[in-house]
Amino acid sequence: MIVWDSRQCSGSVYPVIVGTDIYGFIETRHPRADEDWYEGDAWALSIPLYPLYDDRDYESFGCLFGVRNWLGWTPTAAGRGLPADVSEPVRTDHANSARIDAAVHGCTWVSWAELRDLDMTVRPAARGVLQIQSGQDSSIRRYRIDDQWPDELVKLYRMPPVGTSPVGAPASRWEASGATLEYGPLTRLDVLGPGTGWEHVFGVMQALARRFGPDGVRLVVWFD
Repeated sequence: MIVWDSRQCSGSVYPVIVGTDIYGFIETRHPRADEDWYEGDAWALSIPLYPLYDDRDYESFGCLFGVRNWLGWTPTAAGRGLPADVSEPVRTDHANSARIDAAVHGCTWVSWAELRDLDMTVRPAARGVLQIQSGQDSSIRRYRIDDQWPDELVKLYRMPPVGTSPVGAPASRWEASGATLEYGPLTRLDVLGPGTGWEHVFGVMQALARRFGPDGVRLVVWFD
């Protein structure tokens, strides 16, 4: 099965031949790090992102970190680089990754305090995503939908039963011309909520925050 995605406006698709993967670590800050007597490192590696999260979901990458942001999210934490006080194991892992793989990019970080306070009703610039699965070869194409249905799709599959305009169109699934079409508007909850894999990351960070405080837990990530 070939999976397709869209970076551009309505109707434009491209094959994902070389994908983008995420790597990272959850770090915690020692509660006494600001006290004069404390001599250890302020931040310590707590747990790797994998196996808490091992997916390749560009909607969430764009939403959180501005990477593969084909739906036009306002990212939560894009392009911050490594924290100046990042723990030595994380600094070394990132340096080693960048040395052996020129594709490493997008290093950034986000605190649990920021993730905890996200408004999960926020939407991207796109109205939603239309996924088309062919009944002949099981290929999947995914289209960014803005303020109108792409003309070429209307020509191939007729006007969607959800209405003549995507504006206000609800999530729906239907059959047309031997294909299965599924449309849905997106919010942060759709790409970060239960069932996405991110709930495991957030759950661990929330638990750690009970010991280290919401600003004392952060996720450091990069991509290739």
